[in-house]
Amino acid sequence: MKAGLSSELLLKAAQLHNTPLYVYDQQCIQSQYQQLQTAFAAFQPSLFYACKALSNVNILRIMHQLGAGIDCVSLNEVRLSMTAGVPADKIIFTPNSVGMDEYVEAVALGVNINIDNLSILRDFGKQFGKTYPVLVRINPHILAGGNIKISTGHEDSKFGISVTQVDAIKAVVAETGLVVKGLHIHTGSEIKDIDVYIKGLELVLATAQQFDGLEIIDLGGGFKVPYVPGEKGTDLLALGERMASVFNQHKQATGANYTIWFEPGKFLVSDCGYLLVKANVIKEAPSRTFVGVDSGFNHLIRPMFYEAYHHIENISNPQGINKTYNVVGNICETDTFAWDRSLPEVRPGDVLVFRNAGAYGFEMSSRFNSRVRPAEVLIDNKEIKLIRRRETFEDLLQGQII
Repeated sequence: MKAGLSSELLLKAAQLHNTPLYVYDQQCIQSQYQQLQTAFAAFQPSLFYACKALSNVNILRIMHQLGAGIDCVSLNEVRLSMTAGVPADKIIFTPNSVGMDEYVEAVALGVNINIDNLSILRDFGKQFGKTYPVLVRINPHILAGGNIKISTGHEDSKFGISVTQVDAIKAVVAETGLVVKGLHIHTGSEIKDIDVYIKGLELVLATAQQFDGLEIIDLGGGFKVPYVPGEKGTDLLALGERMASVFNQHKQATGANYTIWFEPGKFLVSDCGYLLVKANVIKEAPSRTFVGVDSGFNHLIRPMFYEAYHHIENISNPQGINKTYNVVGNICETDTFAWDRSLPEVRPGDVLVFRNAGAYGFEMSSRFNSRVRPAEVLIDNKEIKLIRRRETFEDLLQGQII
């Protein structure tokens, strides 16, 4: 776990913009991006930031300035990316379970399209034929990911066209003239075992040989992000070496030379984000002590949804005597952020920090209990910049007919 932003700077952000508050570290994002470039320098892939992790336009603009494209799962993510100045040819549209109308609109926008459904593939081919080449998402039947809810490449997953149905894809190509310019796989998130990546890579390279004129191999993302102190992430340098070796062997055996794409999301922003909350109450109960904070799963649902661990720090009283707490939210549901967590003594008014909150934090937030969503700030070399204002009661009424 990186040292990250100083407690003094985080406290200053909380003083300026109140809590709860999302804070993002621009230098950290740049460092994470550089790590990927260094690890994969041997085959120089194109990196597309999977913006479902965090889609604030200011973050998308940073990614574009770094040289990344953007991977989008909705048309609105495409529009946000274009608003950030990203050109259409550096945007991938990778939806699932959407109708043909969305693909037609994506064609009008001119972005790269990734199709993961045989019926849509056939309809797309009939409508556009060879005029609009696409990528096809393959389900490799590889179980990966730290939680079944974020494992997307196993046999029972809704994502992708089964690797056993490649002949059906080829039949669509023959029937409609559709051009498949690339194959895509994504086995899931939180993958620590690099053998999983190599297995997926070898499978997609073997599958690629069945398509003429294929140009792109898209390997998705899923690099492991450490959450618990002392936990190890994906060994990127070792992964890069293994992948380079596989690519070289494949090129020597077949003569094929592909453009490689990756779609990292969480890896680029998770460790670069913080959620700051204020302790409202300390509640002594017979069996435990609760810290009730001014947030809940309406602002950070991952601990409740995925049983995700977020390291918590008391930056107002870091030298306090350690005590054991349940850290809970202010929502009218069981919204426990942490059970039996050891923290320096927490007092009413103390500011607590949830680490690794840059990915799927604000992005999965809601207005449950009619509580508004927090502000977001970006810190660049100690400069604190507001990039989303805190919502107000008037925002709750927006769209309602009174």
